[in-house]
Amino acid sequence: MRIAVSALSLILLASMPALAGQTEGRIKSVDEEKLTITLDDGKSYKLPGEVDMAGIEPGAEIVINFDKVGDVNQITDMAVYE
Repeated sequence: MRIAVSALSLILLASMPALAGQTEGRIKSVDEEKLTITLDDGKSYKLPGEVDMAGIEPGAEIVINFDKVGDVNQITDMAVYE
């Protein structure tokens, strides 16, 4: 019985959706190799692989929607303001 409960707990944890969030701030740095941006609050966010990097530069204001997947803040949508 204990094994069945443990297995069910693992299945439920694995099937939980990613946590969604939204933030805004000023871009502090951009790492084009790792496809990440860091905001002025020190938090980093992962860009999707197909993103056009034009206009994503330090100093720009940004609003980000993201999913928290493990330790990664994966950007799902964003708006950049200069």
